[in-house]
Amino acid sequence: MAKHISKNIKKTLEQFDQTKEYSLTEAIEIIKKISYVKFDASVDLAFNLNLDTRKAEQQLRGSILLPNGTGKNIRVLVASDDPKNQELSKSAGADIVVSSIELEEILKKGIFEFDIMVAEPKMMITLGKYGKVLGPKGLMPNPKTGTVTPEPAKAVIELKKGKANYRADKAGIVHSLIGKISMDTKSLAENCETVIALIKKLKPSTIKGAYLLNLTISSTMGPSIKIKKD
Repeated sequence: MAKHISKNIKKTLEQFDQTKEYSLTEAIEIIKKISYVKFDASVDLAFNLNLDTRKAEQQLRGSILLPNGTGKNIRVLVASDDPKNQELSKSAGADIVVSSIELEEILKKGIFEFDIMVAEPKMMITLGKYGKVLGPKGLMPNPKTGTVTPEPAKAVIELKKGKANYRADKAGIVHSLIGKISMDTKSLAENCETVIALIKKLKPSTIKGAYLLNLTISSTMGPSIKIKKD
């Protein structure tokens, strides 16, 4: 299996110049052309930023509604004890709606049949006990991404439309899902431009020198392609 994958990667690397920075449209067309997986691969935008994430003001994290959606069917769980919010969340398209008691049962079992959790603020008391389990899986709700909210139904609507999260890691790298390989080039480009504009706008005032060091795009199991920063 490893030899098969290596052969595919070698073939894809031969189809573009790894040292060259391409225009956004060119880069997207290349990743669509060289994708070899048998499923609808995700497309990821990666920013290498001049950030010191030890400083609070340089810890970029949040979410953005993509103009053309993510192309992904997101399974959303809503945790709420408010009957009205429960009904509104179901109407908004939530896949699973649970009370605090039901939530604890799910957390104890450790079987997570959802991609994103939306929770009312008071639910964080329960969720805090399971941070070491939910955190590494990317399932812990967070106010910065709009998943801890007194209006969970609104969050569900935005997530179903195509809301993407972004977060700077310790090295200052920010990743954001911008769609699926099956989406047309124009739609992917518009999603990319939306995220790029936001990340540039969020440049902390305390940063000296260059902010955006490198920008790349890739698809699942595919190589990264450099994009012109300007």
